[in-house]
Amino acid sequence: MAGGFGGAEVVHERAQHYEHRITWYFIFTCIIAALGGSLFGYDLGVSGGVTSMDDFLKEFFPKIYRRKQLHLNETDYCKYDNQILTLFTSSLYFAGLISTFGASYVTRSKGRKASIIVGSISFFLGAVLNASAQNILMLILGRIFLGVGIGFGNQAVPLYLSEMAPAKIRGAINQLFQLTTCLGILIANLINYFTEKIHPWGWRLSLGLAAVPAILMFVGGLFLPETPNSLVEQGRLEEGRRILEKVRGTTKVDAEFADLVDASTAARAIKHPFRNLLTRKNRPQLVIGALGIPAFQQLTGMNSILFYAPVIFQSLGFGSGASLYSSIFTSGALVIAALISMRWVDKFGRRAFFLEAGTEMICCLVALAITLALKFGQGEVLPKGIGIFLVIVLCVFVLAYGRSWGPLGWLVPSELFPLETRSAGQSIVVCVNLLFTALIAQCFLASLCHLRYGIFLLFAGLIVIMSSFIFFLLPETKQVPIEEIYLLFQKHWYWKGIVGDGEQVEPNGKSGAVV
Repeated sequence: MAGGFGGAEVVHERAQHYEHRITWYFIFTCIIAALGGSLFGYDLGVSGGVTSMDDFLKEFFPKIYRRKQLHLNETDYCKYDNQILTLFTSSLYFAGLISTFGASYVTRSKGRKASIIVGSISFFLGAVLNASAQNILMLILGRIFLGVGIGFGNQAVPLYLSEMAPAKIRGAINQLFQLTTCLGILIANLINYFTEKIHPWGWRLSLGLAAVPAILMFVGGLFLPETPNSLVEQGRLEEGRRILEKVRGTTKVDAEFADLVDASTAARAIKHPFRNLLTRKNRPQLVIGALGIPAFQQLTGMNSILFYAPVIFQSLGFGSGASLYSSIFTSGALVIAALISMRWVDKFGRRAFFLEAGTEMICCLVALAITLALKFGQGEVLPKGIGIFLVIVLCVFVLAYGRSWGPLGWLVPSELFPLETRSAGQSIVVCVNLLFTALIAQCFLASLCHLRYGIFLLFAGLIVIMSSFIFFLLPETKQVPIEEIYLLFQKHWYWKGIVGDGEQVEPNGKSGAVV
């Protein structure tokens, strides 16, 4: 496919000599590291359920509670239109956005493991504050600590998994992060379903149980090894080789270790990694990995459904218990989709999953919008059959997202950056992702109120744009060694005119590429 939209066949230099075996040590490290996704997932699932619970609303948002009771069984897009309520959700992501720059420094200078541990401690503190909250200020403060935890975890975990994984199974291993995220969402929805029946403190239990994955991640993190890439980057070469041999299950790691040392030499020559991201040779990574994919992942509308699934179902006429039950179906579909993606992404590739699933998502959103347009009306009760149809459509949408933009939104950016800009690049990824997550969280309920069914048509139009972005600009990265990804852009029909021959860093530390 040289010069084509899908990228190019890459000449693997040392990669053909890479060797590995799957060992129990490797499996242990990846599973423990992937627990970081459960923090993100649990919060995604629990926040929407808690904000639909009557006991929570009566204590902190009595006006919304009274409005909800007036339209409990009716279609009303504006039941939950309250900016303070949405700030409860979005404050976490604004905090994560800011903290990711500190996480970048820790991840690069102290290692991926250090960021994972810091993230678990901050998330634990946030869970305790939220569970014991006596006022809105305590709620928001707790959300800020949770956000810092997610900022550090989302910065470090995808990098850790990509660097630990052999190239041939990097897609599946990296998607452990998405799998644990989805499991966190499902568990949170199950917990919400049962705690909603515990009056008046069930919501405190839902929020407080976020401490459990934080504790597991902290304890597990103490036993994690640092990645060979990070150890070599820190100049700890002997230790880096020892860990590489251990996770690869063989002493025949000369070729891969030589690539790590070469990449580390280039990395140490870069004194300002954020500035280096702006050079022409890193333009594809900046546009695709740092800006495009993390922003588009949120503009699919999926996180709006995850945040507010119970709220959406109630707004569409479902009762409180029924809405939480319906959200369990959607989060269950997300877990199934993650397993499908893990199984097949290294066979069919990233682009195929993006494009095929994108088509399904567009169809689902259009069907959802048309259904609501035909049945919309203030005070109109949705028929049971229509309600079931809406749940099915949302589940199909979730299945499509869960095997494409969900996992690949983290996998692909973590593959693209060279070592010298990897921690800085991942910081931009997390920053952009959390910025759009926060904006969607803050604006979705108001948009649902004012645009009504049109909000879903808006998301469908955005998916058309982002699918075109993938089709034209993203080369296929499956099974390409992470240190040789840059070769793809030198052959790509569009990017080769920008990056040229991909001139690398000169010995004096200055990039030979023209900005």
